[in-house]
Amino acid sequence: MELLKAIILGLIQGIAEFLPISSSGHLAIFKHVLGFNTDTGLLFDVLLHIGTLVAVFVAFYKDIFELIKEGFSIIGQFFKSLFGCFFKKAKWQPVVTTPYRRFVMLVIVSTIPTGIMGILLSDAIDAASATLIVPGILLLVNGIQLLVSDRLPDGILTEADASYTKAAVVGVAQGVATFPGISRSGTTITACLACGFSREFAVKYSFIMSIPAILGALLLELLDFAPELLSASDWMNYLVGTVIAGVVGYVCIKTMLVIVRGKKFKYFAYYCFAMGAFAVIFNFLA
Repeated sequence: MELLKAIILGLIQGIAEFLPISSSGHLAIFKHVLGFNTDTGLLFDVLLHIGTLVAVFVAFYKDIFELIKEGFSIIGQFFKSLFGCFFKKAKWQPVVTTPYRRFVMLVIVSTIPTGIMGILLSDAIDAASATLIVPGILLLVNGIQLLVSDRLPDGILTEADASYTKAAVVGVAQGVATFPGISRSGTTITACLACGFSREFAVKYSFIMSIPAILGALLLELLDFAPELLSASDWMNYLVGTVIAGVVGYVCIKTMLVIVRGKKFKYFAYYCFAMGAFAVIFNFLA
């Protein structure tokens, strides 16, 4: 891939991943319209997601550090309680005892349906990404959901009191958003708001729950990847695109925190309608 193409796609990914306009949909559309071909399937798309994943780590590093620490604490407490029950005949000690431990469990619960859907629908997602009309139609659908999101009332639930059932619902929404044209951030934030999450927590939860999903997608893509397909210059260009996606993505995360609080999704809905219509029309004219 040429450097200029990698830079353009990196910019698109960084902007569209966290703004509610579907990065996968935009990547699919621009690849068709501009004739970009990465020759490695979805690998470059996944690497771009890794760049924006780093942006999530930077933006929420305090929360992520606590989640990792509490995740290991959950494992330790589980085996400690298990040992006590079997060998000391003690009562089972609760494992999920803090808000951050609940946060860990909520993310795990959300990841399960996302992972199942990602595996079962992988062929359909690949086929949809290879077309122009599907991302176009789904961008129109995405615009509708963004208008709905602005009309949802403010919730109050956070990691301390959100239920696992609602976490599973958000996970299903993230699974649906793997199709190009449906914004992952827009869909999961909308699902969070519909489940009664506070707006600030909805944004944080949406971005943090993307971490295992993106890592899982990278793993699946690497299993089918042949390194000999890429030259040293290709790897360098891919790296440049990934870094750009991360830097731009970080700025857009901060922007999204303001957008969600101000209920300004409608402006992105209008943009999705315009981009979706363009993709559908271009599909029939090309």
